[in-house]
Amino acid sequence: MMYVNFEGANLKDWFTLLALISFLTILTNTIYNLFFHPLAHVPGPILARVSGIPSWYYAYSGNRHIWLWQQFQIYGTRFRASPNTVLFCDPKAHVEIYGTKSNVQRSKFYTAFQRDERDKNTLNTVDIAEHAYRRKLLNLAFTEKSVRAASEFVIQHTDRWNRLLVEKSGSEWSAPVDFSQKVDYLIFDIMGDLCFGKSFNTKEPEENTLRDVPHDIIEYMKFSYLICRSPFLDFVVWLKPRGLNRLFALMTPPRAQRYYQFVYDSVTEQIALHKAQTAIPEAERRKDIFYFLCEAKNPDTGTPAYDEIDLRAEANLLIVAGSDTTAVSLSGIFFYLTGNQYRYQKLVKELRSTFESAEDIIYGPKLKNCTYLRACIDESMRLSPSGPSELSREVLADGITIQGQYYPKGTIVGTSAWVDSRNQEIYGDPEVFRPERWIVNEEHGVFEEDVARIRSNFYPFSFGAGSCVAKHLVMSEIMIVVARTLHRLDVRRVPGSTVGAGAPEMGWGARDRKQFHLVDAFVALRRGPEVQFRMAARNDT
Repeated sequence: MMYVNFEGANLKDWFTLLALISFLTILTNTIYNLFFHPLAHVPGPILARVSGIPSWYYAYSGNRHIWLWQQFQIYGTRFRASPNTVLFCDPKAHVEIYGTKSNVQRSKFYTAFQRDERDKNTLNTVDIAEHAYRRKLLNLAFTEKSVRAASEFVIQHTDRWNRLLVEKSGSEWSAPVDFSQKVDYLIFDIMGDLCFGKSFNTKEPEENTLRDVPHDIIEYMKFSYLICRSPFLDFVVWLKPRGLNRLFALMTPPRAQRYYQFVYDSVTEQIALHKAQTAIPEAERRKDIFYFLCEAKNPDTGTPAYDEIDLRAEANLLIVAGSDTTAVSLSGIFFYLTGNQYRYQKLVKELRSTFESAEDIIYGPKLKNCTYLRACIDESMRLSPSGPSELSREVLADGITIQGQYYPKGTIVGTSAWVDSRNQEIYGDPEVFRPERWIVNEEHGVFEEDVARIRSNFYPFSFGAGSCVAKHLVMSEIMIVVARTLHRLDVRRVPGSTVGAGAPEMGWGARDRKQFHLVDAFVALRRGPEVQFRMAARNDT
């Protein structure tokens, strides 16, 4: 029998013992995950079946969505992305996972976004009942009335943005600009008006310290995403209420900390302004989203729905979801349109023949009936989803059946929007920007069943209980910005520019120069396209 004299053991002996225990633990876990785990029968790369480190590594690189796509090319419609995670690429699987009756809840991935136990919003709340309650309250701020009110702010900012784009060039082509950067400022200013009662004026040419905030948001998301994708996530979530929050505060990059402070200060200021406006007649009060949040009442008690802490948490969600996701979609739309002159001219013709002037373009039936505009938006959002990787769900007691296979409690499941958008069985030519696929036209071989098939695989605002509460606001914003801009201005890709495009050196899944390259940080990060603007030859304004 092996005997260890603990009393006489030196430091080297302790390190040797620790190394032996660690090795045996890793070996045991490896054998269990490969051969005895309930998901051992699910195919996947061997390192991912053993550990969550590969998934975390590709999240760190920003290419996790591409890694997922690669695995689906190898393993088919499902694969094991980590020891306890199975991902799918199938429209039926998507409905089975995200449907309102699915036996799942949000995974601990979302909990890791919380800075402390009070930092809860509609996104990072895992408990089903609590999430439903918070979503019910947030819905009060996104009624048809609030969307109509918000569209006025969108129009004002879009008009000013259009003028700035050609202020120095007029009818000549402007200097080249990174569209992503320009649109970031536009959407951030709109969100400032909607959420905080004032524009941040980041799109204006003057020096402005707030112009750094969109970049601070990126650092905040990159830092948070790596924690959420950590292979030790369960341990991190367990430690957070036990004092780890203070350690995270020290680890948080300065730019992310600056973003936290920005949200705190902005909400504090707006709460004070809202209270001061209570003496103003209702008809004269400013009807922004923050107004609707502050005025929202708990439907059960009639008391205010949000306290100050809740308002900060929801404001954080609205800024990230409302700024980055909308800006990503617009960047994708202009990337694909400027890379395809035939489709660009077709859309411009529809807009300029439908509306006499850009001022006629408002969010309403006439704009909604621009079928080619909506097709271009849908096609671009398909190819450049604002959230590339999966929205993870944890299977609850009694398990779940997906694609005819049973998965036990605790399994993490999901589908990836970026992968789904490139499903060859659904789209035939998924890498091609072809808006016509969304419009029934039997003469051109597009039948109702074809459009129904691709719509069954298209959920840009998610699906079921987790769908985006602001989807109508976002869509109105995108339609107004695209329509008013292309009615007033001509736009072209800078000749020879490849900014924002894939490239051969980027590897399998990112080589195509006609594809808009995204970086995965839960929301999609991107650059480009590099474009130029000029006043349109036909201009009635």
